[in-house]
Amino acid sequence: MKITETKIPDVKLVEPRVFGDERGFFMEAWNEKAFREAGIFATFVQDNHSRSVKNTLRGLHYQIKQPQGKLVRVTRGEVFDVAVDLRANSPTFGQWVGEYLSEENNRMLWVPPGFAHGFLVTSETADFQYKCTDFYAPNYERSIHWADQSLMITWPIDTESEPLVSEKDKAGVAFSAAEYY
Repeated sequence: MKITETKIPDVKLVEPRVFGDERGFFMEAWNEKAFREAGIFATFVQDNHSRSVKNTLRGLHYQIKQPQGKLVRVTRGEVFDVAVDLRANSPTFGQWVGEYLSEENNRMLWVPPGFAHGFLVTSETADFQYKCTDFYAPNYERSIHWADQSLMITWPIDTESEPLVSEKDKAGVAFSAAEYY
């Protein structure tokens, strides 16, 4: 398992070793020892799975209490996955990192607590799975608007149509009005 820093060092790109032959493949999706050696000390309490159609944009979500660290991956299709640093005392506060995750590249992204998270589906459909370090707490969930101009996220949006966004995400606040950690 190869675990490397992204342009925000606390967000890690995880590339598992994939062993394949004519029967299929095998890979480790989680190895506590490898993660600890990379400086990730996570205990997971919840696994989630979503399926979305092309051009669906989910996010940017976070919780102001019970912040969730997330180990995210795609088991069908492809997404562009984004993490935004909301840690007020961080040298990368307000910066974002984006990575393509797909069933072909088997890459995963470690998004630590203190980050807003979202993704855009770039394939016809995508199954998105993630492990969380804390439980979902709807009373503490917040959303930053995905198109906030101050963040300047370069989503790979299909110019033929607007992304499919939930009403909750359409109502996301500006980054400048968001509650931080």
